[in-house]
Amino acid sequence: MVTSHDIQKFLDSASIAPEVSELRPDYRAVLLAVDGITPGPSDENSEELLKEAETTARAALAKHSVTEIPHVAAWRDAYKAFGAKPNKHRNSLEALTRRVEAGLPRVNRLTDIYNAVSVKHQIPLGGEDLQKYSGPPRLIRATGKEEFEVKTGGEIVKEHPDVGEVVWVDDAGVTCRRWNWRQGPRTALTDDTTTAIFICDALGAMNDTELHTAVSELITELEKLGPDVKVSQRTIAASAK
Repeated sequence: MVTSHDIQKFLDSASIAPEVSELRPDYRAVLLAVDGITPGPSDENSEELLKEAETTARAALAKHSVTEIPHVAAWRDAYKAFGAKPNKHRNSLEALTRRVEAGLPRVNRLTDIYNAVSVKHQIPLGGEDLQKYSGPPRLIRATGKEEFEVKTGGEIVKEHPDVGEVVWVDDAGVTCRRWNWRQGPRTALTDDTTTAIFICDALGAMNDTELHTAVSELITELEKLGPDVKVSQRTIAASAK
């Protein structure tokens, strides 16, 4: 069982490598650790949140193409800076926004909530099962030797990130490749997740007020997922030493 002390220690140990700070000194992330979640399928509340996000995104897309949305464009530039091709590897915000016209996926209420907040507030936002982490999250530039698990044909296969790629890692390997492109199955949320970590990513195109507005809505919705839900948070920034 994860205790409040364990969660705070977990958050306090999260870090951003200097090499990432040099790459994007405007980067900030709000990390949320959430315990006491009551798992459940998509429900009326999560459906309304997704519909609201779809409406908001469609209004934005009526004025601009996906790649012209300021925060999407900023993340495309960040990807180019470490050698990724943004047309091939789309950040999670762009990938979700491109699905709006056909309708965002309905997965379970936990996943639906953070997808809705991501699209509505135009922020890359990842959620993982905190109980499956081995050590705290760290944002680094890969050596190429780190291991990343993917599921292919029902089997778990180990891959390696590109040298210099920005990745989130824990003590067991990569948890998310290309900053916020693809999370691995090892730490993935499931229908049974009760303790989760959420990483809310921001670059200079999103100001701090906008970032914390998105985070506040996410916390409000997460707190509806059970009478014992507890949320801890920490903001880390690339410029922090």
